[in-house]
Amino acid sequence: MKATAMAHPIQGLVKYHGMRDDIERLPYHDSISVCTAPSHTRTTVEFSMDYDEDTFVVDGEELDGRAYERVEAVVEKARSKSDAAHTVYPVRLESENSFPTNVGLGSSSSGFAAAAMALAEAAELDASKGEISTIARVGSASAARAVTGAFSHLRTGMNDEDCRSERIPSNLHEDLKIIVGLVPYHKDTDDAHREAADSHMFQARNAHIHEQIAKMRDSLRNDDFEGVFERAEHDSLSLAATTMTGPSGWVYWQPATLAIFNKVRELREEEDIPVYFSTDTGASVYVNTTEEHAEEVEEAVADCGVSTTVWDVGGPARLLDEDDHLF
Repeated sequence: MKATAMAHPIQGLVKYHGMRDDIERLPYHDSISVCTAPSHTRTTVEFSMDYDEDTFVVDGEELDGRAYERVEAVVEKARSKSDAAHTVYPVRLESENSFPTNVGLGSSSSGFAAAAMALAEAAELDASKGEISTIARVGSASAARAVTGAFSHLRTGMNDEDCRSERIPSNLHEDLKIIVGLVPYHKDTDDAHREAADSHMFQARNAHIHEQIAKMRDSLRNDDFEGVFERAEHDSLSLAATTMTGPSGWVYWQPATLAIFNKVRELREEEDIPVYFSTDTGASVYVNTTEEHAEEVEEAVADCGVSTTVWDVGGPARLLDEDDHLF
């Protein structure tokens, strides 16, 4: 009745934008990402008749409102797939993040992935990673990819059989270093997704995204560093164009964000360093480079006046031992 799991957040490589179904969180198109480590979320869940109601706590704060509803949707999805009698009892869920949240670093992906993994175990589901990804997806579509880990592809669809995540084989994890330039800035990804289809750029993005997915998969399978991360950089610009031309005109980038963009291009064009920037829906920047150049690139990003950290590629969501329970 009690289980703990850990999952890593994702960096979007070909990002999804907008949802055709807000309840099941079915995206309009496919998406591909890479998990980042050692950043992670650890989550413990327990179904028990000793609890009066479902309770969710993240980083020491009890959730309410929309945040509560999103977690409850994942809990109910797990309950709907279980035959275990104890899942009718209230559940307590506690979660802790090892990295800053709500700054564009994918905390919702690792949060819902860890929750789905722990819920599947506590609900006694005999489920594959792909099946668990459909539970995580109703919290956040990116969380589906955090369940399967490393380089993963979430396919769009109208049901759980089609809209689930799968791993893409690649050896790029052996040399990839991800320098994170942290630019704190509050954002609301849900609002951006809700407005995406109202942008005049949305249909243009949808028209080219299928080719980008195919090329990204091919580059990953062929361990083509330049092909993968040059495409991820361009997709970041495409995503921002759609976001900024929605009804609310969301602009997440800050001066420090643009400073990092310029520094990355300077390193690439003037010093011939393999380095590319990427952003999701936020102001913080992922700077993708090789192990050989990681130290030099981190110093250059830090010179933009931001705090930095260096991350590697993270694996799939996994269960932890009882000693790792949060309560």
